[in-house]
Amino acid sequence: MGPSLDMWDFSSLISLWINRFYIYLGFAFGFSLWICFQIVIRKQNKNSQEKTVPKAPRDLMTNGYISLQRKEVFVSGVKIFYGSQTGTAKGFATVLAEAVSSLDLPVAVINLKEYDPDDHLVEEVTSKNVCAFLVATYTDGRPTESAEWFYRWLEEAANDFRFGKTYLKGVRYAVFGLGNSAYVSHFNKVGKNVDKWLWMLGAHRVMSRGEGDCDVVKSKHGSIEADFTAWKARFISRLQALCKGERKRCGGNCKKGKCESNQHGSEAVEPGPHAQEGSHQRDAEEEPFGSTSEEESGTEDHQSLKSVIDVEDLGKIMDRMKKEKREKERQEGETSLIRSAVKNEASERRAMITPALREALTKQGYQLIGSHSGVKLCRWTKSMLRGRGGCYKHTFYGIESHRCMETTPSLACANKCVFCWRHHTNPVGTEWRWKMDQAEMILKEAIENHQNMMKQFRGVPGVREERFEEGMTVKHCALSLVGEPIMYPEINRFLKLLHECKISSFLVTNAQFPAEIRNLKPVTQLYVSVDASTKESLKKIDRPLFKDFWQRFLDSLKALAAKQQRTVYRLTLVKAWNVDELQAYARLVSLGNPDFIEVKGVTYCGESSASSLTMANVPWHEEVVRFVCELVDLIADYEIACEHEHSNCLLIAHKKT
Repeated sequence: MGPSLDMWDFSSLISLWINRFYIYLGFAFGFSLWICFQIVIRKQNKNSQEKTVPKAPRDLMTNGYISLQRKEVFVSGVKIFYGSQTGTAKGFATVLAEAVSSLDLPVAVINLKEYDPDDHLVEEVTSKNVCAFLVATYTDGRPTESAEWFYRWLEEAANDFRFGKTYLKGVRYAVFGLGNSAYVSHFNKVGKNVDKWLWMLGAHRVMSRGEGDCDVVKSKHGSIEADFTAWKARFISRLQALCKGERKRCGGNCKKGKCESNQHGSEAVEPGPHAQEGSHQRDAEEEPFGSTSEEESGTEDHQSLKSVIDVEDLGKIMDRMKKEKREKERQEGETSLIRSAVKNEASERRAMITPALREALTKQGYQLIGSHSGVKLCRWTKSMLRGRGGCYKHTFYGIESHRCMETTPSLACANKCVFCWRHHTNPVGTEWRWKMDQAEMILKEAIENHQNMMKQFRGVPGVREERFEEGMTVKHCALSLVGEPIMYPEINRFLKLLHECKISSFLVTNAQFPAEIRNLKPVTQLYVSVDASTKESLKKIDRPLFKDFWQRFLDSLKALAAKQQRTVYRLTLVKAWNVDELQAYARLVSLGNPDFIEVKGVTYCGESSASSLTMANVPWHEEVVRFVCELVDLIADYEIACEHEHSNCLLIAHKKT
């Protein structure tokens, strides 16, 4: 058994060796069948998965598994930069931030005073943020103090060849400027320059620049708040479009399926860095000072007319041309209607007092009258009701303070003085362009409001009954509350009504309206504010709106000299600003030859973002006395007549009086 078994094993091995090729072929065939079977199975699995997840894109299918793509982000957040002096731009930035937050976008509000553009602005190139700049134009077209460094850095960078035209390529921005069109030569200059310099550095403007105007007459929407609200709505709408991946605004005239603004989501090209390069090209259509131009509609149609036209298509083309003509006529009709509406709106003048201004002045204790006037109770009135002292007018001229009404028929002014008691909450202007109230109504309501405020002191401890009864009858009107009363077109009518009511009048003007001074009917006492004696210091202190302010100032003093009535110079001394100009003041006195000269130390009205004055600028009474003594030595025929130390004021009188 053993030897035969060994022989069989040996013969079997020989047989297998001889037929080994058939055995290999069998294994190969079986392996091939197994591979084919696996391919079929995997293909069936893939088809079944596509049916269960139909929205998954096919290019995401790998190895029989679906990898979900992370949603692409087009806007990662919004940064709002502001440069503010009086707080308006800061308030707008807060309002804008709240609106952006409603879109579930991260938002940051940044004071430009605390921002270093040299280190951080370039970071916005790749951040996918949208930057909004809210910047105000301040004195002489300069930026506010908080934006001074950013403004200067941006200007230098835009004009420095080392930065280049692509330094901020990738930054998306929008600008809203705050200004006053009364300053014609530099209205919104800061906003325009920031917009221009960002563009010069390669940044991409996502929407046109907004311009807020404090002048309610020229403001497009009636006030700077309304201007901002309109711009904010457009900004939010544009932001929503950017979040969807839209590259540019759709004008509504694009052909179906070819609108670039609709190419978003998986079809969008913009969000990647390479796509942004195309988006930010400085093409000829984009203007450095305005918004980017939209594509003209119907270009393809007009181009097709230049080519050879098939006779069969001629009818279609004629129909299209007729349709375009009708559409053009319709648009022209709408345009004419809009123009007529704008014209009608312009003819109906706007009120000087806007809702925001009304709120601000009411908080300060004003009783507003009509659309441009106001009245307020003086603290000296309250003092004299209690049997205490009166103001310097009582000491100098015998005016009883408790019978004096302080009012104005015009809240607007042509200056923005650094020592303004109202912190520049009142409007400014160089001419009357507002809706005008009648003089009779102003006087009637002024007296009624004054009496209503007086009634609040009835029965108050310390108030003397006889003084209270006397105070209910107005005997004197100080037209020096705020603004420039001489701007009111019916000022002569108003003065006549005062005098008919046996009310004396003290009118103060800021020496910027010489023609109005010449045409002014006689008042009890006419004041001209002489806040400085040189052109440079007057510009620095009064910050006038008129370009020819100095000539107007001199002409006003000459007009005062020609008035046949009692006239007064009012000098306000601001330490370190105008107290060293004695010789120049003496020349101005000889120019106007006033009956009286009131010299008063500036009153500090508290810290204000609109002024850099501090208590250090308030002269001591001894310093005012010394100034007056030195001035009297320089002007002939004048002498010191009276002093009111509490008001830090002295009176110089002409010897003829």
